[in-house]
Amino acid sequence: MKFLPVIYLMYMFVSLYFTSFFLILYFKNKNRLFYYPHPNRKYSVSVLIPAKNEQDTIGKTIECILASDYPLKEVIIINDGSTDRTAEVVKAIMRKNKIVKLLTKPNSGKADSVNQGIKMSKGELFVVLDADGYPQPDAISKMVGFFNDKNMAAVTSLILPKNRESFIGKLQSFEYPIIAWTRKLLGYVDSIYVTPGALSMYNKEIIVNLGGFDKTNMTEDIELTWRLAYYGYKRDVSLSARDYTVVPETLGKWWKQRTRWNLGGLQTIMKYKQFFFRRGMLGFFIIPFFITSLFLGLLGIGIFTYLSARRIIFTYLITDYSFIANTPLLTINEFYITPSVLNIFGVALFLMGLFFTYFGILSVREKGIIKIQNLFNLLFYLIVYLTVYPLIMISSVYKYVKRDIGWGTK
Repeated sequence: MKFLPVIYLMYMFVSLYFTSFFLILYFKNKNRLFYYPHPNRKYSVSVLIPAKNEQDTIGKTIECILASDYPLKEVIIINDGSTDRTAEVVKAIMRKNKIVKLLTKPNSGKADSVNQGIKMSKGELFVVLDADGYPQPDAISKMVGFFNDKNMAAVTSLILPKNRESFIGKLQSFEYPIIAWTRKLLGYVDSIYVTPGALSMYNKEIIVNLGGFDKTNMTEDIELTWRLAYYGYKRDVSLSARDYTVVPETLGKWWKQRTRWNLGGLQTIMKYKQFFFRRGMLGFFIIPFFITSLFLGLLGIGIFTYLSARRIIFTYLITDYSFIANTPLLTINEFYITPSVLNIFGVALFLMGLFFTYFGILSVREKGIIKIQNLFNLLFYLIVYLTVYPLIMISSVYKYVKRDIGWGTK
């Protein structure tokens, strides 16, 4: 057997395996995806909002969190070296609401800002909220109940795009629910690998004992979640708790954000690589899953590039020699298509991926979260948008190897 078909079959097998894996998890747990436990007592909750130059959004963010139907102990805004009117906006709100507090410090990054906010906070639970996040009033109350379990360390929410006017915003309105849906499914096998900083809740005692967020990692939320998995602490997702966040509206900002995510993921993989196939679900699933996802993306784009280049070269040579030899470019045999095993696997993979996306969108659509209003946008998301991801990973790997690491957007 030729080398390329073997690689192609391996690629198809692993892809079909993971797609089937998620679909099985979905059908087994679809009736309890949006379940959230009610708190068995009243927990004191602090909200931490790191902010740098967020004068245009911070006021509305604070307004949204103050509208929470769960009583909050305090809302702490960590002003991370802002040079605009962020501090002035916060101070104006502080004069009207005593639970709002301001911590002003030199710029040191989000992780350090949150760590300093943790030290200042008085709640037994703390929430990390982006300065351009807009949680629903019942978001907090639909998260606290998970901490009835003493071993629960972190709970994240369903994060959705707020701005959907641009074309890339519309595409992300498909992507974000699928990400949260997939993350929830992984929770049923104790394999949640990130609790995003857009809106997540943490057990303060556990996080403090583990040393807080890693200031050296570009995606401190991924690294902390892996550390929690390493020490055997639980993580979960409350799909009923919704938070709307501002997403990139231009291709450049979107590319920069996803590159940052990938770079942080690579940093985390390298930090925990020695636990591959060791240390519970972290080593036996999360790390292999991350590495396999990376490998599949790079392999897929590699196969596509190779086949496309070979096709172009062969077409050029055949055309060139046909003119020289005065032979026909096409014969009747060219129109006979005999499907191979590889073709069948390819069609099966596409259809399963389509069903996977459909069930994910349908799952949240039933709760009134997303509507499929434009079939073109959905097809573009499936065929083009997801295909670009391996290119971002190639760029990220290059930057990581060259140590060309910038912080980018959130």
